[in-house]
Amino acid sequence: MVFEINTSVYEKLPRSFYIREDVVEIAKDLLGKYLVTEIDGVLTAGKIVETEAYCGRGDKACHANEKRTPRTEVMYGEGGQAYVYLCYGIHHLFNVVTNVKDRADAVLIRALEPVIGEDTMAHRRKQTKAKLASGPGTLSQAMGITTRLTGVDLLGDQIWIAEDPNREKIEILADTRIGVEYAEEDALRLWRFVIAGNKFVSKAVKEKKSG
Repeated sequence: MVFEINTSVYEKLPRSFYIREDVVEIAKDLLGKYLVTEIDGVLTAGKIVETEAYCGRGDKACHANEKRTPRTEVMYGEGGQAYVYLCYGIHHLFNVVTNVKDRADAVLIRALEPVIGEDTMAHRRKQTKAKLASGPGTLSQAMGITTRLTGVDLLGDQIWIAEDPNREKIEILADTRIGVEYAEEDALRLWRFVIAGNKFVSKAVKEKKSG
């Protein structure tokens, strides 16, 4: 089945969405929106149900914190680009660069609820389990995202994020980020956000916390 986005209904988020200053607010605002990829002519889409915010200044959990390297250079570009990095030499993790140039903020997309192309996702994942995109590494695999796409413009036609025209009000829960114990006091920031009650999140939040 070929799915075509009707841009009059599923509009790509504008650059102005990404270049805002508050990465935490952007991480919350991305919940409920659609992440869409068209890789090798194949379209897949999923609803964003879990995110993590990372700030390029004063956040020890952020790759760009007090250091600018060839890997993190894309994070210093204008918001609205993809930052995809390799974790443990295996997992390709997809992040959304935010803020204006040289600020180096980003939002990690941690989990999706499959919407379009579930068969393709299952084929890419080589499995048929219900949670095809529940985790940052698995969702990139399901969506066909690899490090070769780092730096791609999210207003283009390979990877983009679209508003849900039928979006209902959602409850957002906040918790600490996953796998950042090395970040000392910054590991305690409540910067992971999930849609309450969604079964596709990578790890449930046990209790409601203010975000």
